[in-house]
Amino acid sequence: MKSKFEKKCVGKPILLLFFTALTLISFGCVPPENSNVGNNNTNTANALANNANTSANTDSASTREAAPLGGDENLSPEEVERGRLNEEWKKFVQLDQPTEKASTPNTEKWTDISMENVNNKKQYTPLSGDVSGSSVFRVQLLLDRTQFSPGIIDGKWGKNTEKAVYWLQKREGIPANGQVDQKTYQRFIELAGSPDKLITEQQLSEKDVSGPFVKIPADIYEKAKMDCMCYESLTEKLSEKYHISPELLQKLNPNVKLDELKAGDKIIAPNLRASEENSKKDVERIIVSDGGHYVHGLDAQGKILSHYPSTLGSDYNPSPSGEYKINSVTENPSWHYQPELLDGGGGKDAMIPPGPNNAVGLVWMDLSKPHYGIHGTSAPETIGYATSHGCIRLTNWDALALGRRVKPGTPVEFNDLANRSDKKETE
Repeated sequence: MKSKFEKKCVGKPILLLFFTALTLISFGCVPPENSNVGNNNTNTANALANNANTSANTDSASTREAAPLGGDENLSPEEVERGRLNEEWKKFVQLDQPTEKASTPNTEKWTDISMENVNNKKQYTPLSGDVSGSSVFRVQLLLDRTQFSPGIIDGKWGKNTEKAVYWLQKREGIPANGQVDQKTYQRFIELAGSPDKLITEQQLSEKDVSGPFVKIPADIYEKAKMDCMCYESLTEKLSEKYHISPELLQKLNPNVKLDELKAGDKIIAPNLRASEENSKKDVERIIVSDGGHYVHGLDAQGKILSHYPSTLGSDYNPSPSGEYKINSVTENPSWHYQPELLDGGGGKDAMIPPGPNNAVGLVWMDLSKPHYGIHGTSAPETIGYATSHGCIRLTNWDALALGRRVKPGTPVEFNDLANRSDKKETE
């Protein structure tokens, strides 16, 4: 008999192996041209043959179950705002006392964010609380460059940013209170590579602006008929490329029609961290915290290499001593919709094609515990705030970053602190 969790979580992603092409097509799945992220075109078996192995392992199975539904991502702006200000995560850590007092009030506003202000205006410290503006944007970008992710860069202080600050302070031996004082800010600049500018004018390539862009229907069976779960607009694609909210990207480019940009055009955008395409496989252990809503990548000595805000399922309840491992990493996975396993309801199975708006986003990291995985999302603004159907959800860019630093066999440890409130995080 399947557990309540297993009924909601639907297994693993399809590995696009050549000899499964006819099987996949018979399910109505139209595979992408290849497994590389960002390339969602074509539907031929020859393309599958040219790009057979999308996984970090060498699984020889002809088919595999698809990944589970990503979760409840339809949050209203009000729900996202409540999630941003939620401080439940502080119950699971030991906060140090603040080391700096404000000499003047923070008068910065979100509407004042611009390339000029972010690059040249003095950093406000100590930074914390329900604030927004250039200083928050600056800190979020520095965190992103160090792979202590604040999630989506939106220029608003919240729990995802505060958690990233706390854990980077803790790793660096700075008083860990989640507030950005001058000592913390200067250390973050050093860790981020001391960039001359945090926002720059950047020229777009053909790859940056190419589609296809599609209108994604609400009906699951209409989705199964599509060639890909691609971006719906160029604005959405550029927002993910630069890890920034669409609203803030438009704010930085007030007179630009983002959806109409062409190759060779220039936009104002964050100066992000280097690409992870050729990353070392240096993550030796993954920590998943339920109560803290984060995922950590550790090296062999236990040092935190990366921090990512995460969303876990409301029905998620792993054993406190549970430890599993990464079986494989698949980029651009297809998704096998199985209503009987999701909610016990009726309806036909369907194969949903790959793409960033697939329920599991651009990456699926398959775990040795059946039906569990770490994956991306089609709604980065909800990470840390919404609930998932049992699995571990990151932004697409964070899932890609982590997936490219792990290998099959990497241990994954679950700290279900939400159900063990008597314990503190001791990592």
